[in-house]
Amino acid sequence: MRVAYLHGFASSAQSSKARTFAERLAQYAIAVQTPDFNQPSFETLTITRMIEQTMVTIGGSEGGSGESVVLIGSSLGAFVAVHAAAQARTPGRTRQLVGRMILLAPALDFASSRMRELGEDAIEQWRQTGRLDVFHYGYGRIMPVGYALYEDAAQYDASALDLPMPILIFQGTRDTVVDADVARRFARGKANIALRLLDDDHQLLASMPAIWDESREFLGLPPRG
Repeated sequence: MRVAYLHGFASSAQSSKARTFAERLAQYAIAVQTPDFNQPSFETLTITRMIEQTMVTIGGSEGGSGESVVLIGSSLGAFVAVHAAAQARTPGRTRQLVGRMILLAPALDFASSRMRELGEDAIEQWRQTGRLDVFHYGYGRIMPVGYALYEDAAQYDASALDLPMPILIFQGTRDTVVDADVARRFARGKANIALRLLDDDHQLLASMPAIWDESREFLGLPPRG
């Protein structure tokens, strides 16, 4: 089994959830690949670049192994995961590259409502200055991100994707970053998507033991003492 973990916006490949999955899966001799979306620069971050980095990680680009992979995406990383999975299903590919997905508090509305929640004035200032200062949780300080992120995100619509693989979603009902209704709409009427609503916030840290237990079963791994 190959697994890739995609971290969220202004986070890092060393986030607590990334480490939890890496440590748990290591018990099964499964290594987790965690691309660092802050490289080569957080300021030049775009969705397209994140998808390209994901495709390289999972072997969906030239020179990749082509072996089926499990994608685990957190927040914006989940938004990237679904688009990478859809891209990996293009007609030129002989088989489905992404076999399963686990999405944690998925920011599936990032390109629409999440970005526009800044307000027109803030977005216009972002456009004029070319940068938006945000707190980067991975680095623990305020850092700028370029306006190209906003422009680039506009071309991506998660609701329009065809994703037939099994998908497991964990969403907190007290999440103030991603509305739980976003996950509800995404999963509605789709037999391949299992949605778990948890009494938790966006970080889902209090729910990680339960998330791991169900994720383990979803991946077909036996329990360990």
